[in-house]
Amino acid sequence: MIKPALSARAMGYAQADKRIEILQLVGQHGSISEAARVGKVSYKAAWQAIHTLTNLAGEPLVDRRVGGAGGGGARLTLAGERLLAAAEQLDTARRGVLARVNGAESAALASPRTSMRNHLLATVSALRSDGARDPMVRAVLALAGGGELASLITRESAELLGLTPGLAVLALCKATAVRIEPVGASTPVDSNLLPGRVLRAARGHARDEMVLTLPGGQQLTGFAARPNRLRAGSAACACVDDSAVVVALG
Repeated sequence: MIKPALSARAMGYAQADKRIEILQLVGQHGSISEAARVGKVSYKAAWQAIHTLTNLAGEPLVDRRVGGAGGGGARLTLAGERLLAAAEQLDTARRGVLARVNGAESAALASPRTSMRNHLLATVSALRSDGARDPMVRAVLALAGGGELASLITRESAELLGLTPGLAVLALCKATAVRIEPVGASTPVDSNLLPGRVLRAARGHARDEMVLTLPGGQQLTGFAARPNRLRAGSAACACVDDSAVVVALG
């Protein structure tokens, strides 16, 4: 019988990936609730981790047993065991490569491959919500070099990422989610507003693609509706909805 190939997308970017850790703990303890307790996440977050990995792997990773003489539990399928073994090997290789690279190059190599054009270095400065029962968390991110960006994420995602103030992260967003506006333009209440200067502009029919240099030197790509008077060197603002900002671990 030919075993289906494991998707590399299910491996995470490091052994520190909380989803992989939860899967390991399920294998060790034979229980999703115990994996959640030991992993210090909620039961709901543990299930989210398993569901996400299962979707990425394309086959069941956990076999959940309900009831019976043993009182029920969970065990890894063969696919789950193979995924953990492969993730460990990938992490060992990844660490070996990054250990031989110094400086900014290592951060660039560790960056996830995605269609999102904007990858900004940041540090978590605060986590805010409307109470313990609020399913959403607003992660406030301090951008390297200055500026601030907020990301609205689920509480379970914040748990699985292990977000805490001081943690270094990447703030990701699609260029199509970034609106470049002249200074002083009105913006929605829940939007991030990042001032900068146009580095370059590519003219289009209905909108222009703009690359903005932020005060700290990082660059942000977005689009400005036509007509506009923005040119290279113009002062402008990038407007990004907090729900469009993705938080990733580097």
